[in-house]
Amino acid sequence: MNPRPRSRRTPSPASEERERPATPGRRYDFHAHTFLTDGRASATDMWSEAIVRGHRMLAITDHVALEDPAPLLERLRSEARAFEDDRILPLIGVELTMLPPRRIADAARTARRAGAQVVIVHGETLANAVPLGTNRAAVECGLVDVLAHPGFLTEEEADLAVAHGTFLEISGRALHSATNGHVARVALAAGADLVVDSDAHDTDQLLTYSVADRFARGAGLTVAEAQRALDEAPARLLRRCQGG
Repeated sequence: MNPRPRSRRTPSPASEERERPATPGRRYDFHAHTFLTDGRASATDMWSEAIVRGHRMLAITDHVALEDPAPLLERLRSEARAFEDDRILPLIGVELTMLPPRRIADAARTARRAGAQVVIVHGETLANAVPLGTNRAAVECGLVDVLAHPGFLTEEEADLAVAHGTFLEISGRALHSATNGHVARVALAAGADLVVDSDAHDTDQLLTYSVADRFARGAGLTVAEAQRALDEAPARLLRRCQGG
């Protein structure tokens, strides 16, 4: 009697991703967190894993509100020094979170003075009760690099983002990704720059380039539009964050 042939299990996308070697030095990510706020890993762990996952740059942007951001930024800076000669660019910054909209510009200015290379704002995601007016305050002050997970972004907000050089985020975090398609459509219509960020709170949430591309395409971007969001736009933003 012939033995019954074994069925071949089709690998899941997640297992395929673990098996697929990452493209070295290609991935940019401007939004990640550590255990200094609500994450679960250290900055050192996050940057080390980002190297494995093929990142060129990872910004740690832990949450701050109206408190002095200097101690947080100094702690991140001390860890970033270990990567100065490594295969990744470790940027330090903040995510301004749940502020009264009228205080966002001042908080962004304070963070810049304290040494933040990247300033992002926790946008009006559907997942949290963010103060109304946060999106507009972020895109019109001219001091914010990225408006993260902006929810039901309006055409006016997208136009202000273009006018003031604020990049808009396609979110790789399930909690905030419900409106990625809407954000993409409104941003593209206005000519705004898009970036695809992980909003990772642990090392296993960092997105490789191929997974980030899936989020971009899933939001409705064409191949060319996804390439701009993954390569061209973040490269320009990185130069700005580095003072270029």
